[in-house]
Amino acid sequence: MTTVACIQMASGPAVGANLLEAERLIGMAADRGAELVVLPENFAIMGKEESDQVAVRESDEGGPIQDFLSQQALKQGIWLVGGTVPMVAKADNKIRAACLLYDDQGVRAARYDKIHLFDVSLVDSDESYAESEAIESGDQAVVVDTPFGKLGLAVCYDLRFPELFRTMLDQGMDIIAMPSAFTAITGKAHWSILVRARAIENLCYVLAAGQGGYHVNGRQTYGHSMIVDPWGQVMNELANGSGLVCADIDLERLNNIRRTFPALEHRNIVCRVF
Repeated sequence: MTTVACIQMASGPAVGANLLEAERLIGMAADRGAELVVLPENFAIMGKEESDQVAVRESDEGGPIQDFLSQQALKQGIWLVGGTVPMVAKADNKIRAACLLYDDQGVRAARYDKIHLFDVSLVDSDESYAESEAIESGDQAVVVDTPFGKLGLAVCYDLRFPELFRTMLDQGMDIIAMPSAFTAITGKAHWSILVRARAIENLCYVLAAGQGGYHVNGRQTYGHSMIVDPWGQVMNELANGSGLVCADIDLERLNNIRRTFPALEHRNIVCRVF
């Protein structure tokens, strides 16, 4: 059994203030015995515009946000999924939204660059988003070995693309870490359904850490950070505001479910249509 935690925030444009809040919540998670902690998307900065992240983007060699994550992982003796960090992109006016994983020694163990970018206009609303104007997409699925099982990294809008998670599954994925910042509108309609669907169809744990509240840019995020087991049951959930959820994950139970309900093995069976 491993205790895991998802942190929920309502980040603003001031990086320093956001890091202080993240530090407080990471400490709370560690005090509750969490060995693996997931921060939400944009935990360090939720600017007034997507382009505000460009001003604080960091190189792959390091920077203040990366230093913070490394120090927290080492200080608390945890594996830490660092939400997303704005990283240098090929274009000078864009970033890569990088989900960074640090081990309990503070060493970076993996980097995943968000693949699917949120370029949408919401139905029955005047809200629209164009992440691609400021973000450059990644192109590689990432699954990494950890003491808790094989961990797949994905971010927010990725949740709507099941083929990404099948790719992770083919790499042995047991657990999905899903930093997010779902809007209030899309979250209410789809968040829980999609998180549980990814757990059910892949028979895996999903650690979904979200932004949850009102932001300086006028945006409202849905929250409802949750930990879901391989049978699709919500183990713990936080509706709104800053805080965290913890739960115990059990790879023995996961493997037992996969063995006794071998849906994943049936993927290669071709069904004849009559």
